Amino acid sequence: MSKKRLVIVGNGMAPGRLLEHLFEASSDGFDVTIFNAEPRVNYDRIMLSPVLSGEKTYEDIIIHDDAWYAQHNITLHKGAKVTQIDRANKTVTTETGVTESYDKLVLATGSNPFIIPCPGHDLKGVLAYRDLDDTEAMMVAAQKGGRAIVIGGGLLGLEAAAGLKMQGMDVTVLHLMPTLMERQLDTSAGYLLEKELERRGIDIRCEANTKQILGTETVEGVELDDGTVIHADLVVMAVGIRPNMQLAQDAGLEVNRGIVTNAAMQTSDPDIYSVGECAEVGGMVYGLVAPLYQMARVAAGHLAGNTDGAFAHQETPTKLKVTGVDLYSVGDFAEGADRDDIVLRDAKAGTYKRVILQDNKIIGAVLYGATEDGAWYNEMLKSGEDIAEMRDTLIFGQAHQGGGAMDPLAAVANLADDAEICGCNGITKGQIVKVIGDKGLTSLAEVRAHTKASASCGTCTGLVEGVMALTLGDEFKLPEAEGMCGCTTHGHGYVRRMIKAKGLKSIPQVMQELEWSTPEGCAKCRPALNYYLLSDWPGEYVDDQQSRFINERIHANIQKDGTYSVVPRMFGGMTTADELRAIADVVDKYDVPSVKVTGGQRIDLLGVKKEQLIPVWKDLNDAGMVSGAAYAKGLRTVKTCVGKQWCRFGTQDSTQLGIDLERALWGSWAPAKLKLAVSGCPRNCAESTCKDIGIVCVDSGFEILYGGAAGLHIQGTTKMGTVATEKETIEYVCALTQYYRETGFYLERIYKWADRLGYDHINDLIMNDADARQGFYERFVYSQTFVQIDPWAERVAGAEAHEFAPMANIKLEAAE
Repeated sequence: MSKKRLVIVGNGMAPGRLLEHLFEASSDGFDVTIFNAEPRVNYDRIMLSPVLSGEKTYEDIIIHDDAWYAQHNITLHKGAKVTQIDRANKTVTTETGVTESYDKLVLATGSNPFIIPCPGHDLKGVLAYRDLDDTEAMMVAAQKGGRAIVIGGGLLGLEAAAGLKMQGMDVTVLHLMPTLMERQLDTSAGYLLEKELERRGIDIRCEANTKQILGTETVEGVELDDGTVIHADLVVMAVGIRPNMQLAQDAGLEVNRGIVTNAAMQTSDPDIYSVGECAEVGGMVYGLVAPLYQMARVAAGHLAGNTDGAFAHQETPTKLKVTGVDLYSVGDFAEGADRDDIVLRDAKAGTYKRVILQDNKIIGAVLYGATEDGAWYNEMLKSGEDIAEMRDTLIFGQAHQGGGAMDPLAAVANLADDAEICGCNGITKGQIVKVIGDKGLTSLAEVRAHTKASASCGTCTGLVEGVMALTLGDEFKLPEAEGMCGCTTHGHGYVRRMIKAKGLKSIPQVMQELEWSTPEGCAKCRPALNYYLLSDWPGEYVDDQQSRFINERIHANIQKDGTYSVVPRMFGGMTTADELRAIADVVDKYDVPSVKVTGGQRIDLLGVKKEQLIPVWKDLNDAGMVSGAAYAKGLRTVKTCVGKQWCRFGTQDSTQLGIDLERALWGSWAPAKLKLAVSGCPRNCAESTCKDIGIVCVDSGFEILYGGAAGLHIQGTTKMGTVATEKETIEYVCALTQYYRETGFYLERIYKWADRLGYDHINDLIMNDADARQGFYERFVYSQTFVQIDPWAERVAGAEAHEFAPMANIKLEAAE
């Protein structure tokens, strides 16, 4: 018996889930072909906000990778938009002319963002927020800095605003209504949310009506109908969505607010189904994921021959995916004469709880700041349980019923087996318990893989872990958080983002705001925080010497015998007879035991005693030399060959370019040490192809390379691009360095940083985005005005004198 042909138009979350259910019910019933207008596989759209904020990457939110489609023999057409359905001949045709026949067709065309048709809405720099392309466009725009205006203070708009703020932009939210998220929150919770977002530095303007977007070709600002003008470099419209039903309408299917279906998700043509945001079922269209997954389950059942399933409307909780903002609302919270409210406010704790009752039954709940009882209230809302006997304690939550203690697992233990744990995926407590027992699962990852619980928005992760803890007992171990160190559970990326987003400008402030578990930090986190603050707030943050390791405090490398090595800077590896005489005089005067020429084309004086450092530095300063920073997490050297001035193969003046680069970059701090080289021709005598940043001169200009390593790890460089002039080379290298400085993690070498961010992304940003490159370059030049000060000269003048003074002078006396 030949398989039926199933064609799916659209590759979002609903059709992806439909296929999972279909393969579970009937693995060989259909030959499946998917047409996806987007040029990629299926991903979790509700996690776009964490991608925008930088907390996740695209790879983190992929639901089905290419291997999954291959495993199930699915033909996936990426970037293929279907423009025609021939219902008589049962075929679909793409805009490029590809035609595919079907026995059953599923329309999952999603929705389109609504764009306010005000003047200027089509300017460059006006974006919607619907898919990964929109998200990536916002992330690129954010790299240039400036101000973003988000029009729309609903769920999506606020997530976009928070994400852009975490990306370092100044953000203003314009909202037409008096309070934020008025469809999901009452005025009190909306007020608390507004104050919290303002505390995070987001400018909130309610009752603000956009009159026009200003600019000629690119966005320059937004004018409100009261005449207020707000400057803007980016405008994001997040004012709602409309079901994408044009294809169905053109095919003659019944449409209304969406593509009209019956409860089996069949359209007016019984061989055509519709699921997702484009579908209208029971007179309603949906945008949250839980009902979309219910549509998928019902449609898959019918396609597999099980016609018992039917879509039924259920109240779906709303959660805001902004880190640190706990918000939960479900049901109906409008006021009415036949309704009772129970409200609990705790101004000090910043929490607000409101439960709305009708005939002693919960019909709605709004929770802000303390949301752990959301699932419990929702269960009672769905079951219609009479709460008369617990009315007096209802607002305090499940753990307080019957005089129970505040056991964190008590609420989970008291949930019934049919209580919904994961609202996104409709997974109950009983299903999780059963699969743990049946499959012998012991980890959260395994439970996610088998049930999808907590695999979507992730806000139910704590509940899932609670169910696992109750089921497995001591066998369940909570996964350890991957923090910077033992002082915090936050990783480097989160801390860097929070420093910018919250405007944190001191180590104590970071530790206080990000809830460090130790009072002073440790040797791992303090140097990292000191670097991040120096990098992010040049001219404002004062370098904390006590957060540096010994070599950076003393400005010399301590040796195994307790003496130090002193390396004066030789720009581009060039020196003079006067400098060499001064070095020789220092060697003789202070009886320096060893003099070594380094691999970085400098001279290292080894064996200098600590008490000799200041006078040695003074003598070298008097000869015009400064610290070579051979100890620094920052620029070390720029190695050069002799170039075309002396070498018959040289194509450019590599020596002078190396000197100019070193003069531009010296003094800069970086996440890790930074070594450069400039070779005058591809013969590469300066070894540019294994440096952090290398330049290879060619007849047509200068090839810029980066990401090399020649230490414990050996790795060649990757070419970023070719520029024509020395001036451009310096600008591009400074911009690349600044991007590394702003986004690198402490002690992360540039090759690891590039692996993490992606070479293609870095190349495209620095080489092809002139505005972004100019921004990085200008910020680097500005930062250099505060650091190009010789630390040796400062200490010769008396700075940090305590570092070089003995703790005590102990005079030995002869025994009598």
